Amino acid sequence: MTEASPARRRALGGLGALALAFGVVGAAHARGIVAVRVWPADEYTRITIESDAALRASAQQLGGPDRLVIDIDDVELDDALRELVGKVRPDDPFIAAVRVGQYQPRVVRLVVDLKQPVQPQQFALEPVAAYRHRLVFDLHPTVEPDPLLALIRDKERAEQQAQRAVRDALGEFIGSLDRAPAPASSAPVQTPAPRAPSPTLQKKIDRLIVVAIDPGHGGEDPGAIGPTGLREKDVVLAVARALRDRLNREPGMRAMLTRDADYFVPLHERVRKARRVQADLFVSIHADAFMRREARGASVYALSTNGASSAAARWMAQRENASDLVGGINVRAADAHVMRALLDMSTTAQIKDSLKVGREVLGQMRHVGHLHKREVEQAGFAVLKAPDIPSILVETAFISNPDEERKLRDARYQRRLVDALAAGIGRYFAKNPPLARSRTL
Repeated sequence: MTEASPARRRALGGLGALALAFGVVGAAHARGIVAVRVWPADEYTRITIESDAALRASAQQLGGPDRLVIDIDDVELDDALRELVGKVRPDDPFIAAVRVGQYQPRVVRLVVDLKQPVQPQQFALEPVAAYRHRLVFDLHPTVEPDPLLALIRDKERAEQQAQRAVRDALGEFIGSLDRAPAPASSAPVQTPAPRAPSPTLQKKIDRLIVVAIDPGHGGEDPGAIGPTGLREKDVVLAVARALRDRLNREPGMRAMLTRDADYFVPLHERVRKARRVQADLFVSIHADAFMRREARGASVYALSTNGASSAAARWMAQRENASDLVGGINVRAADAHVMRALLDMSTTAQIKDSLKVGREVLGQMRHVGHLHKREVEQAGFAVLKAPDIPSILVETAFISNPDEERKLRDARYQRRLVDALAAGIGRYFAKNPPLARSRTL
């Protein structure tokens, strides 16, 4: 190789300095990564990349093995992006692992190794609440499961387990009788054969009451946060799970959760889930904050199409309806016609029944603690707008109140709250038996 002339070396040096200068300028304008988060769930897994400026990215799916390749422009590989590797949980249904690397100068490549084929959705979110710019990738299954079928199969498994337990206990009892000596003067006891139920009664016995329980917020949306850091999304999920288990112990009743883990569900999707299982009741559980920390007490809300029943109810509805902005909804992927049908339709009968169940629940909750209002309030909550399902929203307490935040942390208070909710729901269905479903269960 011949040595470059002094003039050529000076020219190359000038180009190098110019390139370095451009590199410094480019680095100064590179997007800074604020945080990365992964929200796994059976329904879908969300990857969120938060930055101080809007990100540009492209994604492609590859097979053999299944993986999603994401290239993010104008970023440098830093510690925040490297953290994504450790964010993947072993029980994630969709992601096996994530690899990151500096694919090109100012282009970072993420390779998401998949456990199954997915339908990815990519969208960006503008800054809102405590968040800055967010780039979101939602990994959905290619085939959406039937939730009603899953609910019925779960009920059948529980019944089979209960029957096995009864058979085992009965066998033990009969065995003990066989071992015990019979009294000398005992007369044979004949148990009368049970009467066969009438067809009408049999239908009532076979009728499955489905209650959709909706833990508010979740995932990117923490909900309200108490003075010591208790997050609304966590406490309402705990209460919802306990209420589900409580209702599942009732004969002929089954409960489903709109979310059973820490992930976000858009408001219209919560309504759609309840309708897909042909729910007989929708109960949304919250523990909100208010402008004044001294605000306290439980409340129950039903839908209103004619304005809110109070200024506080209107403020609460506006706050809850903003959940989609914080949690992050892919507006482009949502069917506008479906959303309008779910969130704009309401019926007088639905609101009437919602007020009935709301009064029953509120009447039981007064035994647990202070009530914020003694009557069921009404406002335009988007999550209550299922046109054919009685729907209520329960504010269990004000998490912004230090005393009530402390109660919400208490497992005993949560049990009392769950018992009150279950009792109110039971009283409602005792007085208002649900109509038969359109499909055979």
